[in-house]
Amino acid sequence: MAAPFLCRGLRRLLRGQLRVEVLDALSIGVSVSLALAMIRVLTGISIMWFLVPGYVLSLALSFVVPQIFTSVAFDSGGVASGPMTATFLLPFALGACDAVGGNLVTDAFGVVAMVAMTPLVTIQLLGLSYQRKLRRAPAPAAPVAVEELIELC
Repeated sequence: MAAPFLCRGLRRLLRGQLRVEVLDALSIGVSVSLALAMIRVLTGISIMWFLVPGYVLSLALSFVVPQIFTSVAFDSGGVASGPMTATFLLPFALGACDAVGGNLVTDAFGVVAMVAMTPLVTIQLLGLSYQRKLRRAPAPAAPVAVEELIELC
């Protein structure tokens, strides 16, 4: 519920200079986290192999991207892992793990942590592309000096 308000605020702040919408980047982050969670369920890989590199990447990106994107990214991690995620994605992962015969405790849990992590990376990557776009944009022309009008009458 809070995601559209978060995205609308960032869009107003950047005055429509983004080609990709923030909500799209947030959705891509949640879908990537669900894909990684299903890989975990099917293979039994430890969650630390996903979370530690993801958070290291997000912290490294926070030093490179504009501060507004870092702020929005860390806020969007909390927005994306709200009650809807815990209500729908956690039972989905538990059911998938039970269907393939995995260990429910070690393989199925951690979906919410993954959903909280991936928007950090995707929103900051969006900020990185925004920063590159600003660097490539031509510099604004110097303002033209307006001469005073002299009235002859």
